[in-house]
Amino acid sequence: MAQIAYKSVSKFYDDGTQAVENLDLAIEDGELMVMVGPSGCGKTTALRMLAGLEEISDGEITIGDQVVNDLSPKERDVAMVFQNYALYPHMTVAQNLAFGLKLRKLPKPEVQERVNRVAKILEIEEFLKRKPRALSGGQRQRVAMGRAIVREPQAFLMDEPLSNLDAKLRVQMRAEIHQLQRRLGVTTIYVTHDQVEAMTMGDRVAVLRDGRLQQVGPPQHLYDSPLNEFVAGFIGSPSINLVEAQLSRGDGGLWVTFGDHKLPVDAELVRKRPAIESYLGKPVILGIRPEDFEDTGLEPDLPQDRRIKARCDLTEPLGAEVLVYFSVTATGVTSSALEAEAKEDADVYLGGDEDTEGKTRIVARRRRRKRAPQTAAPAKPARPLSSASQASALAFHGAGGEPGEDPALQGEGEHDHGHGHDHGRGHDLGPGDLVPGLPDKLGQGDRNRALVGSLGE
Repeated sequence: MAQIAYKSVSKFYDDGTQAVENLDLAIEDGELMVMVGPSGCGKTTALRMLAGLEEISDGEITIGDQVVNDLSPKERDVAMVFQNYALYPHMTVAQNLAFGLKLRKLPKPEVQERVNRVAKILEIEEFLKRKPRALSGGQRQRVAMGRAIVREPQAFLMDEPLSNLDAKLRVQMRAEIHQLQRRLGVTTIYVTHDQVEAMTMGDRVAVLRDGRLQQVGPPQHLYDSPLNEFVAGFIGSPSINLVEAQLSRGDGGLWVTFGDHKLPVDAELVRKRPAIESYLGKPVILGIRPEDFEDTGLEPDLPQDRRIKARCDLTEPLGAEVLVYFSVTATGVTSSALEAEAKEDADVYLGGDEDTEGKTRIVARRRRRKRAPQTAAPAKPARPLSSASQASALAFHGAGGEPGEDPALQGEGEHDHGHGHDHGRGHDLGPGDLVPGLPDKLGQGDRNRALVGSLGE
């Protein structure tokens, strides 16, 4: 086991492509670090540079106290698990597990002892005499894991190991890998494009975009306190709702207006973060997570000024909860995270024959009513809907600010978040907090958007 550190690491290819740019990241001894981001963000390249499969263009990588830039892969004492398993088809499971140990010329009794021990840990003892073609996908993945474990390396490097499995098996295997890593205590870097895997497995998560590190921290911290619009849009499923909005003053306080809707900005937020008033009259991007809506039928005492009236377009029952889709008259903003993943399909809107000009589709995640029907119902015509948004869960993004951090937004003093957030390194964004924004160039035009703050109760 060892600490791993990327120190200003960059990777350039001969054609001028920059896959990784000035990556600074430290992985603690025994930690499970997940690198996540859309395709082409540089996460696999960063992993391959650590493994020695890609040359480092600039910077240095250390494993323990040793700089490994000039070491061959076998000298780095790391084990890699690949997406396609990379098992030898002509060898049995036992021979696959033992192959690396035999190359290192370990004594036969030690090789056999390690193989048997790992097979017992992974519960594949009955498959030792089988060849890979006689195994299921999950069993093959266990063998690939076993071949890494049996070497007893300083670190495990896993490159999207579950992407070839079906959905149910993926859920099972990610839990097994997480449990196994905790049991072994080996430093592990896990690469994935699936933010659900990242949120459920990682001790910490590093979000990358276009070769640059956007934010790193515990999963819940990234969800509660995204440092920019890209992280806010990438972390969370369904993704955060984003609309263009404007701040104004009236009725003794600040208000945020988007389309035909108007919500109050909590006075406590303004007191703690007076810099928000500098955005009065300026365009901002308002973000509301789907789970921060509530059905007013379940919360009848919520104030009228925190309610949104809309017409339900579609519902998706999920058992204990339901996704509700409705449209509001406001200008929507396509998340840069969605643009990075969906490319030209990011702003496709399948709205039937209805006029969608000037409307934005919003999704809310609601608790199911206790007395809801137990059987699924066919789609019904659009109907009136009243939904309340929690003021503590609204976030602003400045639309069109200068790149760089804004010291004026950091504020002073301690803040009681009161929601049990698992805060990590960096800025803690909770109810009533403002944080400096990271520059973030989006695909639509050349606008830079920085995270400006959240509305607190």
